[in-house]
Amino acid sequence: MDTTARTITKAISWQAWGLVTMTLIGWLMTGSVQQGGALALTLALVGLVSYILHERLWARVRWGRTNGAGGFTIPS
Repeated sequence: MDTTARTITKAISWQAWGLVTMTLIGWLMTGSVQQGGALALTLALVGLVSYILHERLWARVRWGRTNGAGGFTIPS
């Protein structure tokens, strides 16, 4: 299982990439870098929180994990 710090770091790097691409799309759609950036920042913050919650919830699900030897973990 990933540590909380790793999950947060992954989420931040993903959101940084998303922020850049969303700003470009927003700029193309609105003609304004400022409006595109504001929309992108809002969506990035919502996405960041959603991603962290999603990762932490899935960290609690044992289904589909292996025990490291190629076998499946048997829930207790």
